Amino acid sequence: MALPRAILFDLDDTLIRAYAQPDEAWRRLLGTFAEPLNAPDGAAIERVRVVVMDEARSLWSDQAVAAKWRLDIPGARRLSTRRALARLGYDDEALAHRIADAFTEMRRQEYRLYPDAHTTVDALRQAGVRLALVTNGASAIQRDKIERFDLAHRFDHIQIEGEFGQGKPELAVYRHALEKIGCEACDAWMVGDNYEWEVVAPQKLGMCGIWYDPFDAGVPAAATAKPTRVIKRLAELVE
Repeated sequence: MALPRAILFDLDDTLIRAYAQPDEAWRRLLGTFAEPLNAPDGAAIERVRVVVMDEARSLWSDQAVAAKWRLDIPGARRLSTRRALARLGYDDEALAHRIADAFTEMRRQEYRLYPDAHTTVDALRQAGVRLALVTNGASAIQRDKIERFDLAHRFDHIQIEGEFGQGKPELAVYRHALEKIGCEACDAWMVGDNYEWEVVAPQKLGMCGIWYDPFDAGVPAAATAKPTRVIKRLAELVE
């Protein structure tokens, strides 16, 4: 597949590992709160984890609500964890906030650049491909990641939801990024791990939707669009 004139990259769980595999992460974190949760064994921790993640899914399932909370992920975690503990009979808002904040900090400390991210992006630049980084989230949090992992100078345009005022999957987001790098949709790819944001929405504009699936999850059963291509490593883009 020949390279396009331009590529729009997602950030979280595409160039850096940030929020993938939450089940395992919550299991580890909740284990450190076994005593205040009165959860003496793995089964008790698992019961808490299931409800915590159920409340998180419920919060993020509403697109309008999610658009608000994407700009305050720590606050969203506090809210969903508070609701989860209330469901489980814990009348302790402070404990809920301690758990949520500890999870946020654990995730932040565990951010990792995917090993082929820099080399892939650099190879694309050397090949003359115009590059944009298009990410949802709050400006301060996303800028911190971009600087921490030395990404800023590698892109012709960086677009953050908290700065632009809209986030994926709003079509205006992709249109603006394409305009900034001077490329038509038909000559561009969108690369990322979120099926709705990086496959379905971009294809509505005529872009190629390249789905990054490093954990081999497979195309969602209810998918309404087929990815132009599926990759498991970023380096596949230049191989």
